Amino acid sequence: MAEKNEETPENIQEEVEAAATDEAAEAAEAPEAAEATEMATETTAATDESMAEGSAAPMDGPAVQIVETDEYGPILVDAECFTLYAFTPDAEGGGDSTCIDDCAANWPPLFAEEVPALADELDPSLFSIAQHPDGAMLKVGDWPLYYFAGDAAPGEMNGQGVGDVWWVVAPDGTLIEGDEGGEGTEAAEGSDAAEATEAADTAAETTEG
Repeated sequence: MAEKNEETPENIQEEVEAAATDEAAEAAEAPEAAEATEMATETTAATDESMAEGSAAPMDGPAVQIVETDEYGPILVDAECFTLYAFTPDAEGGGDSTCIDDCAANWPPLFAEEVPALADELDPSLFSIAQHPDGAMLKVGDWPLYYFAGDAAPGEMNGQGVGDVWWVVAPDGTLIEGDEGGEGTEAAEGSDAAEATEAADTAAETTEG
């Protein structure tokens, strides 16, 4: 006859301890699995969001547009409404820029490899590309276009009339000569813009010389 496996108190105790160990292991694994699942879900969501942002269509709009000013009427500005300027000594540059080195540090060119998108009100035939030592830049009519380092915000015209050689530009490509700086220069007094204006005056005198 086959011998019966008798359950002794020791065997029963071992079975109880084994079952308790298995339950504890399962309980410990459950939070880790849940945490891993949550992290995977968050990672997937972040990846999807990143891909959506990366594939979003870029903002589209004119790189040069027109704004109406109280002092000078309509003038040319860039896509963010920063004022654009022309430099009268460029008339001697054969259509290219003569504002280089220190001058260009205060009056950064509007760089462009080709004529960009323009506001509908502008005549594309007026715009072309001029040459500058640092790269190709946009011009309107006879005038390469520049920014002024002293304009800290859109709508400022602190460069107007600086050195009697820097002027805002009308939509037809002509220069608008007026009182130096207008309201923008008054707002800039005692500020970084005023220091930039002084430096720009010095650079303009050096360029003319």
